[in-house]
Amino acid sequence: MNYDRELISNGNPMEKIVGFSRAVRVGPYIAVGGTAPVDANGKTVGIGDVFAQTIQCFEIIKLALEQAGAGLDDIVRTRVILTDIDNWKQAIEARKQYCQNAQPVDTIMAISRFVNPEWLVEIEVDAIISE
Repeated sequence: MNYDRELISNGNPMEKIVGFSRAVRVGPYIAVGGTAPVDANGKTVGIGDVFAQTIQCFEIIKLALEQAGAGLDDIVRTRVILTDIDNWKQAIEARKQYCQNAQPVDTIMAISRFVNPEWLVEIEVDAIISE
């Protein structure tokens, strides 16, 4: 099958500079890249609060999925990336608010830091739309 490739943007100026998209849809498959806890102006939301930052990440993801013609119930995989693995419970409590119905597979991991040291979490998701 030959599918069209649809690039989803949220207007982040870094998309053009770095060469990335918030999400990419190819046929029924949607990949949403590492989503940081930022507001529309690029400022960190919930500094020091993993729960609040995870909520912000999922709000951005939700909008990207909607732009791609999908929704939260179409998520099949989440990746929760933390700077401190001991924060996993707070991140997962926030994740549950968005993924309870879909119950996607999940990976939780820790890294040493993100590009912005205020970020405690980034989230990635994959979704598949039934066509």
